[in-house]
Amino acid sequence: MRYDLVIFDNDGVLVDSEPLSNTLLAAYLTELGHPTTYEESLRDYMGAAMHRVHDTIFERSGQRLPDDFDEIFHGRVFAAFERELEPMAGAFEVLEKLTADGIAYCLASSGSHERIRVGHRKTGLDTWFGQERVFSSQDVGRGKPAPDLFLHAAERMGVAPERCVVVEDSPLGVQAATAAGMDVYGFTAMTPAERLTGATRLFGDLRELTALLSES
Repeated sequence: MRYDLVIFDNDGVLVDSEPLSNTLLAAYLTELGHPTTYEESLRDYMGAAMHRVHDTIFERSGQRLPDDFDEIFHGRVFAAFERELEPMAGAFEVLEKLTADGIAYCLASSGSHERIRVGHRKTGLDTWFGQERVFSSQDVGRGKPAPDLFLHAAERMGVAPERCVVVEDSPLGVQAATAAGMDVYGFTAMTPAERLTGATRLFGDLRELTALLSES
């Protein structure tokens, strides 16, 4: 393997959270007078930090979302996670293989540290991701598509960007990884391949990842 570090996105890659969170986001925006479908939420906000939601709504409507928007939205999301969230199929197998092969890994997510912790406790992924392996856009201030988060994760893990590969399922994440000078494997389970332009490779089942990395 030519990579020294595998950087995972979290939502939609390790945990099957995108359908839950985008259903709730579309419903809440619509409730507040900004009609949004589930498909539009995926298109516009999948892989993004919360500031992108605020910025996009303001650009389109000239209106600010309520001050308690994030708090209320996250409360709804966390409740849904506790009821329904599952790990992505193949996530544990991939992590077991990387560990057995001695390959370093971490995650870099647009989600908050609290969102990550809630999801990992529910799915059992907290066994694999101690705090030293978890990086959030909260840590850098600018979320994807800026490269800051991935560069921060690589620096903290002690690996040069060119020795990293990112596993991403969103166009914003692919853009961020490319801007960071990293290879990126685009996960097409929820995102059409044509939307992941710029990905180094594409794959549709997480269980394919270890074989693809071995071929690198």
